[in-house]
Amino acid sequence: MGMASRASARRRSRQVSPITLSRLADVALLAVFLVVVSGAVVRLTDSGLGCDNWPNCSETPFPQREFHATVEFVNRIVAMIGILLTLVVAAAARFVRPRAVRVSRAALIAAVGMVAQIPLGGLTVILDLHPLAVMSHFLLALVVLGVSVFVALEARRHARGAPAPVNEKTARGATIVAVALLPLAALLVVTGAFVTSAGPHPGGDGVERLGDFWTSLRVHVWMTGSFGLAFAGLLGLLCAARRELQPVLVLAAAVLVVLVTQMVVGELQRNNGLPWELVLAHVAMGSLIWAGMVAVAVELVRVTGWPERHWLRGPYTLKHP
Repeated sequence: MGMASRASARRRSRQVSPITLSRLADVALLAVFLVVVSGAVVRLTDSGLGCDNWPNCSETPFPQREFHATVEFVNRIVAMIGILLTLVVAAAARFVRPRAVRVSRAALIAAVGMVAQIPLGGLTVILDLHPLAVMSHFLLALVVLGVSVFVALEARRHARGAPAPVNEKTARGATIVAVALLPLAALLVVTGAFVTSAGPHPGGDGVERLGDFWTSLRVHVWMTGSFGLAFAGLLGLLCAARRELQPVLVLAAAVLVVLVTQMVVGELQRNNGLPWELVLAHVAMGSLIWAGMVAVAVELVRVTGWPERHWLRGPYTLKHP
């Protein structure tokens, strides 16, 4: 075997199939979601300082049989798994053939965001869990979650091929509304996080609050109503174009189910003294709504081709020369 043949064989041995990349991206997305949820558990149980140093947990590598230390240590493990998986996806995307340029770019952003959680988490501990530091930690996780949704959907499309384009006017209108809803979805989750930071949640009597609870609650309720009305309009457009957009309609219907359930849980937690388990369910469903809206918007943009942006232009795949 000549040198050229051996080099070609080595390149082929490093290649990653689109199906493998798609599966890795799905697993990484799940891991990122679990990072968000486990971080919320740490905050809601006042376990942020359960392990007061790193990488050890106090004086030992593993936590003693103490609730707060165990919660914080499990969160560290979940976070490290999430970081490793996003790094694996970012590396694998560079070796997939045919090339997946958009997946590679977005996967790198997700991996960088996850790695950035390490110093940000350390800063949060140094600042004695200041609510603004905790909030920034949570919001960065939401950004990474949204990017990870994009990576998973693009990797799946790269493996299965691009869908047939839809040029129906109602579909384009639905796309515009879905993209416009993304800031509202983000504000819905952020205002909910401010309510948790300001309210009498069971994060401990010594936890520093952020802002006024009732003011934060009023803003969150107003944002929930605004999002709900706009989302109802999106559902109406999707129903009008259901023949062309049936998969997206099913996805949006799933988001609606989570949204209604979250509203019910929100009332339950408010009327029962905010038990941390219900608050956690509320946070998890808020994260699911954000991820679902990103998925709806990405799917509609891909199907209708609107809007075209520079970093999204071009074919779904670029063949390796």
